[in-house]
Amino acid sequence: MKLYMTPGSCTTGIHILLEELDLIFEAHLVNLMAGDQHQADYLAINPKASIPTLVRNDGTALTEFQAIAYWLARSYPKAKLLPGDADGDAKAIELMDYAVGTLHGQGFARIFTTEKFAPNPADHDAVKAQGLDIVNKAFAILNELLPAEGYALSAFSIADAALFYVEFWADKIGITLPENCLKHYRLMLSRPVVKRVLREEGYRVD
Repeated sequence: MKLYMTPGSCTTGIHILLEELDLIFEAHLVNLMAGDQHQADYLAINPKASIPTLVRNDGTALTEFQAIAYWLARSYPKAKLLPGDADGDAKAIELMDYAVGTLHGQGFARIFTTEKFAPNPADHDAVKAQGLDIVNKAFAILNELLPAEGYALSAFSIADAALFYVEFWADKIGITLPENCLKHYRLMLSRPVVKRVLREEGYRVD
């Protein structure tokens, strides 16, 4: 398999899941700042010009964090990356979608890619402030959904990989995580695979 990724991005969550499954894959770096996602060879694989992209052993490509994470969980059921019952699986998808769709897609996107939401530089500060407000409110909601101890759904799941990358972003830009989110983040940082992935992606892990 081939994972098209950018270190420190949402693809870190998929990187973690692949390593947790101990799968053999090639990592192909996509330099978003240089516009690699718009190159013809990449568009031939993923015409959305987005990351992550997972090219599977049969040559077909999967895009979108949620789809890739779900496929990995269902394809390797012995790893128990989903709870396995309808309610538990639905909760995992609900948490994952909120992290990816709201925290990332609506909040952090306004902070990191402000110009996409406001072409006029005069509006950038307002857009970033809106993004920060979305992020803080979303983390407050997640804080009530997460348990005081342990993983999001008792055992490690695909939801934790999604939550981790947005918690990681918050930490890196100085956003204070509420108590349960911070405990979850620290728990994830204690996992050997997470430490290894962060080191592989160029981040210092104390």
